[in-house]
Amino acid sequence: MKIKALLALSLIFFSFQLSAQESAATAVQKQLDAYNAHNIEDFLSAYSDSVKIYNHPKQLTMSGKEQMRAAFSGMFTQLKDLHCTLLNRMVLGNTVIDQEYVIFDKNDPPKQVFAMYKVAKGKIYEVYFIEPEIDNDK
Repeated sequence: MKIKALLALSLIFFSFQLSAQESAATAVQKQLDAYNAHNIEDFLSAYSDSVKIYNHPKQLTMSGKEQMRAAFSGMFTQLKDLHCTLLNRMVLGNTVIDQEYVIFDKNDPPKQVFAMYKVAKGKIYEVYFIEPEIDNDK
């Protein structure tokens, strides 16, 4: 009987974890699709009102949807070639890490970046961008 109870609890825990991972991945995919469609309203709908955007590790670059609206609506309007290609995605619980190539102008090479998204209640509440460091001294 104890084994059945442990098995049932394990299945419930596993189901909950898969559900959280699916919810996190869904929110991140929603914002990626809207980003590529240059749709500011759909893009912002994937984020919490108090979202915080960082350059890794802790450099705060934006706080709240209104700062995001100001930054991204201009990008969506002015950068006609703006497009993000997902190269790889890892999901662990409520954390999604995407490896992305971003094109700002088709005449320039794409920029590679890692984006780490933290999701709660179906909304992205933190984003960390990790870019390769260029060290000319090595």
